[in-house]
Amino acid sequence: MKNNPQLVEQAAILMKQRILIVDDEKNTREGLKWSLEADDYDVDTAEDGLQAWEKIQLQSCDLVITDLKMPNLDGMELLRKIREEDPSIAVIMLTAHGTIETAVEAMQMGALHYQTKPIDLKELTVKVRSALINRELKLENIELKSLVEKRCGFENIIGSSAPMERIFEQIRQVAPSRATVLIQGDSGTGKELVASAIHRLSPRSRKPFVPVNCGALSETLLESELFGYEKGAFTHALKTKPGRFERADGGTLFLDEIGETSPDFQVKLLRVLETQAFERVGGVEPIQVDVRLLAATNRDLGRMVADGSFREDLFYRLNVITMQLPSLRERRGDIPLLVNAFITELCETHGKSLIGISPRAMEKLQDFNWPGNIRQLRNILEGLIVMSHAKELAPRDLPEEIRKSDPQHQSVRMRIGTTLDEMGKEFIRATVAACNGNRARASKILGIGRKTLYRKLENDAADKKENRGP
Repeated sequence: MKNNPQLVEQAAILMKQRILIVDDEKNTREGLKWSLEADDYDVDTAEDGLQAWEKIQLQSCDLVITDLKMPNLDGMELLRKIREEDPSIAVIMLTAHGTIETAVEAMQMGALHYQTKPIDLKELTVKVRSALINRELKLENIELKSLVEKRCGFENIIGSSAPMERIFEQIRQVAPSRATVLIQGDSGTGKELVASAIHRLSPRSRKPFVPVNCGALSETLLESELFGYEKGAFTHALKTKPGRFERADGGTLFLDEIGETSPDFQVKLLRVLETQAFERVGGVEPIQVDVRLLAATNRDLGRMVADGSFREDLFYRLNVITMQLPSLRERRGDIPLLVNAFITELCETHGKSLIGISPRAMEKLQDFNWPGNIRQLRNILEGLIVMSHAKELAPRDLPEEIRKSDPQHQSVRMRIGTTLDEMGKEFIRATVAACNGNRARASKILGIGRKTLYRKLENDAADKKENRGP
């Protein structure tokens, strides 16, 4: 490129920020174009909003400087179109003194600045620079968010731990199919997020994703909510109402807390799953639908089948593919990712300046057992952020139960039939995980030397590799 002046010139043009000036007054257009080109911007002009819109469609730009009052398509309509097409494009509105109120309205719609006529070029230059910097920051934030999602999450689900990587892989595998999926996990582990991710990655993604919390509705309400009802079906049925099955036609229906439904309702649901048809409450005509069902529960449906509180035939109909979500204590390595994401989100929601968290406070959050899982973590952080006046959350800000948490007081669950050798290995793994990978701390809790712990971990890793085979 050094030996080719033409290529150097082309590269410089590509790097320039592009500005489009829109005004029906030729002198204004040409004067602004001359001034801004002197500042080394790539400048184009349009005589009205319609011509400007056509140019934006052909080649996007970084900034639009547009007059408010113009023939064909005025500045306000052009702003609306830009916001719909590409919200990252910065807009400065030009206005006469008598239309400042309208210019303020334009700023509420997304314009960054307004400039009154006659135009003060020095003042406009400052606003142009500010608008372009604002656009660059916005694009950097979008890029950073995308990068964080790629590294630390999947389809809005935050996590990079081994248990979550397994869940992400399962989502990728089941999403393209029509199979029913039963998502199991403790309350607050993100079952609806997983269901939504399956839908978004499926061929049905352009159709509705319709969630229903079965545990929040009585049997009668649940039936009318899912199947809809005809006018006059009951006292307050003043008009016909389609149900959630109809709304989800072509898409996905997610039944959360399916274990809370009654045996009578389970019979009706099973029939719909087998025939893909139902009648509204009070109706006689069958309605055919094409719906993929995803269900979730925090209860042991197998045990419920054994004690007669859940129908066996429905259980097998739902249990085509099972996904078991890990609790938060099983994925402690994800806690810093979740905490930082929640802090950013909640500070923005509540209009707080960005709050940090001290390393010791983060360590206490990782030590806690989180019986309420991710939902509990988010709710606690929200309370802390709303009430905080500090720039950083410290251990003293945390609830007492978290401040006093200790990995030595956590427990490990093991199924009957686990060998003593495997119990020992599992206990060591759990202790190291509870200590966030700090092996020195884990060896102290276990009462063994560091070298002994390292040797046991290396032997465990070797055994796993041997069992997997070449």
